[in-house]
Amino acid sequence: MKQDDNSQPLQALTHGKYLISPLTSQQDDGSYACSVSIRSGSGTGTTDRVVRLTQRFRDRHAAAVYAIEQGLQWMGLTRPAVPELRIA
Repeated sequence: MKQDDNSQPLQALTHGKYLISPLTSQQDDGSYACSVSIRSGSGTGTTDRVVRLTQRFRDRHAAAVYAIEQGLQWMGLTRPAVPELRIA
């Protein structure tokens, strides 16, 4: 599996006590895979759930937006206006 910037997180989204961070990685075939980290708490009470998603995308931005949407859905939220993600 080819790593894209070591699966570097893109722009994270904070919602209440949660931090939702999309992660992407470029695959050998050039497509992008994504995961989403859903973190809450702090210090020794931190919980970080990482969900690996199976859908593949043609570009990094689409993969990151999908990961954010899936993180929000996991939290039971419909997609509010997700801010435009800036790709570093």
